[in-house]
Formats: sequence, structure tokens, C-alpha cells
Amino acid sequence: MTVTNGFSEQERAAMKQRAAELKKEAERGRGNKAAAEELDVLSKIAEMEASDRAAAERIHAIVTANAPELKPKLWYGQPAYARKGKVLCFFRSGHVDKERYSTFGFTPEAGLDDGDGLWPTSYAVTLPTEQAEQAIAALVKRAVS
Repeated sequence: MTVTNGFSEQERAAMKQRAAELKKEAERGRGNKAAAEELDVLSKIAEMEASDRAAAERIHAIVTANAPELKPKLWYGQPAYARKGKVLCFFRSGHVDKERYSTFGFTPEAGLDDGDGLWPTSYAVTLPTEQAEQAIAALVKRAVS
């Protein structure tokens, strides 16, 4: 990974992608923004490598089924789910991040900290098992409650 001016090429690309997302959001205005943002997320998922795509599709289905109040949107070029414009949870492609696995994570907006001084903010994800899907659903429900 090449580093210039403190940021890697990958980090600079993510920042540019986020700037483009913000510009696109501003240009859309109110209209049918939610539907357009979900289409952006589904298009991004469709572009992923097969293993990442399968995991992202499952997570998208789990999040939208268990927290319909969360709106899909792109966040740093990856699928995310927001309430009132603030991202609560997100999927990061392992292939895009050049990691051996993808991650599903939560922002501080999710409020999952339980006060014991240590809690996970993201989880490594391959194709989720039924048990993993139930755990994801429970975490998403907790995040929106």
C-alpha cells in the first residue's frame, strides 16, 4: 500500500468517493431520494466479487427486514444503513479493502456500548450461517431500539 501525505491511495479513493456521494445526495434534493439511494446500494452490491456480494446481499436482506426504518445509502462507497441521515451500520467489502474477509460494523450512533468498557464495533463476515444471521438481526434490532 503506497502512502503519500499521510493517506494511502485506498484512503484517498474512499474520501473522494464519499465527497461524490455527498454531492450526489445534495443534487437529489427531497424527491424520491430514499429509492435512489437504495438503488445505489443494490448496484454497489451487484458490482462486488461473488463472495462479498453473497454476504452483502444477505446482510442487506437482514437489515431491511429487521429494521425497515433504516434507509440504505452509500457511505465511503460501501453499503450502509441510516436513520435520519446518520449511519448506524455498514458493510465493508473485504475485496475492496484488500482484506481476507468483509466486515459488518456499527457506528457510535447505534448505541451498542453496554458500559462495561469493551464491546465490538465490527464483525468479520463471510457468508453468514443461520446462527450468524440471527446474531446480526438481534444487533440491528438493538441498534434501532
